[in-house]
Amino acid sequence: MADPAQAFHPEHIITEIAEFIGDPVRAAEFPEHIVRWRNDMAAATVGLAGLSDSEWIAHFGRFEPLTGSLPEPLALRYHGHQFRNYNPDIGDGRGFLFAQMRDGAGRIMDLGTKGSGTTPYSRFGDGGLTLKGGVREILATEMLEALGVETSRTFSLIETGLELHRGDEPSPTRSAVMVRLSHGHIRIGSFQRLATLGQHDALHRLVAYALKHYYGEDAGADAPARLLALVAGKAARLAASYMAAGFVHGVLNTDNINITAESFDYGPWRFAQTFDPGFTAAYFDSAGLYAFGRQAEAIHWNVVQLAIALNTIAEVEPLAAAVDGFAPAYRTALVAAMLWRLGVAARDDDENIGLVQAMEAGLIASRVNIDRFFFDWAGGDLRAGHGDYAADHFAAFRDAVAPFASALDLADHYWSDAAPCGMAIEEVEAIWQPIADGDDWSPLDAKAVAIRRMGAALANRSRRAKDMV
Repeated sequence: MADPAQAFHPEHIITEIAEFIGDPVRAAEFPEHIVRWRNDMAAATVGLAGLSDSEWIAHFGRFEPLTGSLPEPLALRYHGHQFRNYNPDIGDGRGFLFAQMRDGAGRIMDLGTKGSGTTPYSRFGDGGLTLKGGVREILATEMLEALGVETSRTFSLIETGLELHRGDEPSPTRSAVMVRLSHGHIRIGSFQRLATLGQHDALHRLVAYALKHYYGEDAGADAPARLLALVAGKAARLAASYMAAGFVHGVLNTDNINITAESFDYGPWRFAQTFDPGFTAAYFDSAGLYAFGRQAEAIHWNVVQLAIALNTIAEVEPLAAAVDGFAPAYRTALVAAMLWRLGVAARDDDENIGLVQAMEAGLIASRVNIDRFFFDWAGGDLRAGHGDYAADHFAAFRDAVAPFASALDLADHYWSDAAPCGMAIEEVEAIWQPIADGDDWSPLDAKAVAIRRMGAALANRSRRAKDMV
């Protein structure tokens, strides 16, 4: 009997709210369809790994509907605060929701696109995606997944044969259409739009939809506050996971935070090489609004905007209480995320907090490479001397980590490597250049293998002496 987790279970629940959440659109027609990336690991979780290449192109290059799923794509409608400025003139401008299905755990999953052509929200855009942008998204999502961040997964990348012109990179450049697999395609900006337009009945329905399909709860009298509390908790965990991963998203606008608080939409992202709170990813973020150390603040601000939208259909007091839950949830999640990446089991709260504070202080003062630090100290024991860990910068950390030393079983060959798997921007460029110069995809393929190997090593850490708790 086939594994039910591998069966394809199509859905089309978005049709319950289609009349106010999006517009039916058609995908662009492309002169070529060259499969550059098919994520069979992700496809296996939703029963689509068995597609042939021709079927893959039919569904994810020509966007022929998946049987039993959406009959036609929907370009979603939303507003959003972009760098704190409210913009009502946005929406899915070069993408759409293409299909819905259940994964092996029964969760609703969405396939959304980028670079699939113009929509009513394209404004003056061409609806395209550069091939380099698609490659960058593969690298971001693979790395984040390996580092324990809840992220969309780059499901497919197909080169399309079109030439695109962009002002911030050499043009003309090659184009692609990308498909993401994610748990939810609806953004905070979707709620903002309905609130701004005074569509209160639709807003109530969207709240009920999100509660039911993403959180498994029925809508009651307190539905808006309940949804807000759930989103605030998950958003806090997202912010914490960014810090442990050393990741800077770059554009944390309200249209880039979805209602499941799953990370997605990777433009000017970076992995910080040192624990520098002021490090930014976007060259246009001159004020450092979305700097590494301000991401929790930015995500909290977005949760507040969701509260403001929901205040049009709910009382302020329960909404304020839900927002107030963000800060303690973030503190708890940050400790858990940092201990997970270090590979140690939690002890009592004071010890856990003290260790994380000492770790952050040492990383900031020493400017040691983040990936190197966690690699060298895996399990709480110093395994290699690639940083100046004997210096005063790490004195408090050395004292704090001693009781946590966990005698990890590091039999996985990853831990014997000369260096950890990282993702500096220079390496991103080095991976792209062979593709641009000679259509050589082997560096990208090799990096994906290396990232997944690291992810497996992180996931499989176990303690020799006693079980981790």
